[in-house]
Amino acid sequence: MKNSIVFVKDKAKQAQSFFILQSAKLRFAAANNRGENYVDSAVKILIAVVLGGLLLAGLYALFGDVVMPTLVTKIKEMFNYAG
Repeated sequence: MKNSIVFVKDKAKQAQSFFILQSAKLRFAAANNRGENYVDSAVKILIAVVLGGLLLAGLYALFGDVVMPTLVTKIKEMFNYAG
């Protein structure tokens, strides 16, 4: 009977130390922010690429009828130099 009480007390101490260690690991992992800047940088780059593409598409749609035909004719005139 005495051995079983000692065994139970020993297992209770082991369980308590295990949970204390696990809670310390959890607090350390929650306070750690090592990989945070990589995610932020990736999101910033994706936002910049998407906004740049939208801006380029908007400018092309806005000036496609006015600027592009004039530019095309000037380039063709420049390369069709016969002199």
